[in-house]
This record gives sequence, C-alpha cells and structure tokens, in this order.
Amino acid sequence: MSFIAIIPARAASTRLPDKPLADIAGKPMVVRTAERAAASGAARVLVATDDERVAQAARAHGIEALMTRADHPTGTDRLSEAVQALQLADDAVVVNVQGDEPLIEPELIDAVASLLAARPDADIATSACPIADATTLFNPNVVKAVCAADGRALYFSRAPIPWARDALAGGERLLAPGLPAWHHIGLYAYRASFLRRFPTLAQGALERWEALEQLRALEHGHAIVVHQVSQAPAAGVDTPEDLERVRRVYANRL
Repeated sequence: MSFIAIIPARAASTRLPDKPLADIAGKPMVVRTAERAAASGAARVLVATDDERVAQAARAHGIEALMTRADHPTGTDRLSEAVQALQLADDAVVVNVQGDEPLIEPELIDAVASLLAARPDADIATSACPIADATTLFNPNVVKAVCAADGRALYFSRAPIPWARDALAGGERLLAPGLPAWHHIGLYAYRASFLRRFPTLAQGALERWEALEQLRALEHGHAIVVHQVSQAPAAGVDTPEDLERVRRVYANRL
C-alpha cells in the first residue's frame, strides 16, 4: 500500500521551547523523527511547520518541508492545510507522526496505515496497548480506549474505563483481572477526505469536557479503528527529562 507520513511541528512549547530543534546526537529532534518515519513504508515524508527554522533544519538534512499557517489550533488542522496544499486524492492515506516522537517504531506506522487501508468503513486508524497496572488506569493523563468487537473505537476517555463495577465497589483503585482496558497511543492515519473536512467540524461537548480531539470525529459519526499492540511504544518528548532519556537512547545506539 502507499501512504504519506506528515510530521506537524511547531516550535512554540510551554515546557520545552523550540522542541523540534532540540539536539539529539547531532541532529534536531524533528529530523530524528522524520528519519524514523522514512524507515517505514511511507512513499513520502514531510514536515509541516509554521517556523522557518524548523523547515530549514529539515531541508538541511534532505527532508521535505512545507510551511503552514501559525494560527492552527491543532496538529490535525495543520495536516488539513498540508493535504490541501499537496492536492492529495480523497482516498490517500496520511499518517500523522508527532514531531516529538524520535523513538517511534516504523513498524507501528506501517501497521496503522495498513489497518486504515484495509477498513473502508473507517476514516481514521490509531493504536492502543493493554493497561497493565492500576496507576496507569486511574491516571487522567493516560487516555483510555474502549473498542467494539470489530476493532472500532467506541469511546476515548481520561477516566478509568471500562469501569469494573464489582471489583471497585469498595472504593479500591485496582486493575481487575482480565479487564479489557486499553491505553491509547496517539498515532493516527487519516483519509485525506476526512482531513479536508476536519476544520469544518464543530467541537462537541465530549471533546470540550475531555479535551480529547479524537472525540470530535466520533461525535460527528466518523469511524475510528484501533490497531492493538501488546506493549506500549517508547514515550515521546514532553519535558526536559524526556529529552535527556531519548538522548541516552541515541547515545547507546551510536
């Protein structure tokens, strides 16, 4: 199958300013992420950014870069502009690889893209892994996914779902044995037709309350299918501590 990997990257970050440009073993983070995407089956990899420094850094390492507006509220809106600029066919598959994922597995990118290609009933594909402990289940910063038998996402939440009524009846915080609790992994594949439509979709109540962008698609009737993996991939970079962790990984590889 053929798909395009687009890496939305903006330099503004509260916790880690100029994050896409942070050095990792001699290359900017956005370049390291693009290299991981290029190791997948993507037919094309490009960086979509509102910062000329990020675009220049990508191009200096042979990576295609596309300048986009600075007023996009989400990375998905930035992808929508990129899809319009690239004049992609409606059935084109576009994988959104976050620019702060320099350890992302190329195989995971391929799997999510392939799942969407195989499911014409869906507009989006994403991924999830089992939750293995109660701390993760009850952590509101960990997004949980609930799936139907056919792999479609029924809901995403920061709450501990599904709720094990009997096991938690006494107020305990535990992971009930066998509970089908899934940790959502924020990697997405989209059909270009959906990305074109996304900016026209109004935020719904669920998205506003949960602060989860993917709920907008569900609220407007767009199907999301979930690729299930056995364990969580390496975490991305949100803090200076995360950056140091990734730098150590690359140092050990070189």
